[in-house]
Amino acid sequence: MGEIRNSREYGSFRSSVSQKKVVVDDDDSKVWTMYDAGPRNVKCPLVCLPPVSGTADVFFRQIMALSGLGYRVIALQYPVYWSLQEWIDGFRKLLDHLQLDKIHIFGASLGGFLGQKFAEATYKSPRVHSMILCNAFSDTTVFQQTTTAPTFWLMPAFMLKKMVMGNFTQGMTEPAIADSVDFLVECMDSLPQSELASRLTLNCQNASVDGEKINQLPVTILDVFDESALSTSVKEELYKCYPNSKRAHLKSGGNFPYVSRSAEVNLYIQIHLRDFHGTRFSAIDPEMITDADREAIKQKLETDGAEANSE
Repeated sequence: MGEIRNSREYGSFRSSVSQKKVVVDDDDSKVWTMYDAGPRNVKCPLVCLPPVSGTADVFFRQIMALSGLGYRVIALQYPVYWSLQEWIDGFRKLLDHLQLDKIHIFGASLGGFLGQKFAEATYKSPRVHSMILCNAFSDTTVFQQTTTAPTFWLMPAFMLKKMVMGNFTQGMTEPAIADSVDFLVECMDSLPQSELASRLTLNCQNASVDGEKINQLPVTILDVFDESALSTSVKEELYKCYPNSKRAHLKSGGNFPYVSRSAEVNLYIQIHLRDFHGTRFSAIDPEMITDADREAIKQKLETDGAEANSE
């Protein structure tokens, strides 16, 4: 245990990127934990939302690599919220506090579901410009826990952890994936009972995404072909929600490819965000855009213009 947490790479992250605590609710106990890295002149950053078991730290490889390229990346850890509406209201207040009108979301599992629900709730006055959904889902009934979800707040932490770990990859697996599981287990161990119980409640209470309201958003769906907590049918349902989405498939990576396959995931994130370079919704500092990116933007503008003239 502890290969990643004890690594020089993770140590460098913790020493170079400061962790912040933010309260945006009347209740001072509701604290958002966050990392905000990259140029502050970027006003439409990439916001990373973790899974049930994750802290903001699970995205350290995205934060380090992408902020180094000029992207602004914010990774979050949620306070205790027991309903989706409560979480949505809290997240909206956080974006207001950070003075962010619009964002790009990278949502992992529960984080992907919450990102979709926030986009749905704000669709008339959009706060989400695009989404990257990693091993995400659009309907909580797939977990078959909707009837027991209201009792999670009563359960001791060890029972809740056992429920979550039942979905982790079991048995023999390659070192990078095994290390990613160990890292997420360590992150989960740092969560108090109330945080874990509230996340599981959000993850399992009866709810689904209304794809009709948000399927016009630019979406990249990123999933893995090897063993993960999500079945093929769950992935197919997400595809149906976003028929025009881009698909990014990883041959392997397990439940946490942003840790185990970070280089590939970061590349897919850059490909997704490149469509917004040169616009006010760019997640990168304009001065950090490469010549290749500038050429791609120029070609895209010419193509878009030609298509508009032909209509």
